[in-house]
Amino acid sequence: MNISEQGTGRPVLVLHGGGGPGTVAGLVAHLGKAHRVLAATLPGWNGTPRPGELSSVAAYADAYTLYLAERDLADVTVIGSSVGGWIAAEVALRDSARRLAGIVIIDGAGIEVAEHPITNISAFTPPQLAQVAYHDPSKFGAGMPPMTPDLLAMMRANQETLAAIAGEPYMFDRTLRARLGEMRTPALVLWGESDRVMTAGYGRAYAAAIPGAAFELVAEAGHLPQLEQPAETFRRIDGFLARLVT
Repeated sequence: MNISEQGTGRPVLVLHGGGGPGTVAGLVAHLGKAHRVLAATLPGWNGTPRPGELSSVAAYADAYTLYLAERDLADVTVIGSSVGGWIAAEVALRDSARRLAGIVIIDGAGIEVAEHPITNISAFTPPQLAQVAYHDPSKFGAGMPPMTPDLLAMMRANQETLAAIAGEPYMFDRTLRARLGEMRTPALVLWGESDRVMTAGYGRAYAAAIPGAAFELVAEAGHLPQLEQPAETFRRIDGFLARLVT
């Protein structure tokens, strides 16, 4: 597993979404000031190898569950963005050893909500993606490295990996919504109010499926509130982490 570590304190595992680790770099840096942050690069992203057995989101969740067990980590909060939120939810459902203190799902994928279908962005150009993923499309790419041919090629490879593990059905598991009712891990479901990939209605359904989960909207933010509204997103996450201690 490709996981970088920084900071000290209670452990926080951060799982990025389809856009790669750059989409959560600011969040990782923020959390590293007060926590021991374990920042994952999901296998198959940013040029990392993806073993053949990692052919589904469930397999990724198994791998990260094993990672926590092999290192005997406890009191862990898992934070996941988009498909990373889906993995976080699956890890929580596997937490029979009670290693998790909580999870944060940021505009997470994974459930089927017929009245709020997921927008299939797999063939979108960057301008098209900006229109559905951002509150302010002009902010697309803000906080990210400049677009180069190499970066564009890496983004396309990342999308190919995403398609391989979550492409059919697109970005959901038909069983997950019902299984979330079994979760006993404290959860914050955090959503960009203007997300048009997975709408706020989808997010509310996600939170409603998890017993006791809190649902919070971030205004003037789309699918990646940690990029469009970092200060407000970090404030909400910090508050949740503080409540886990009390």
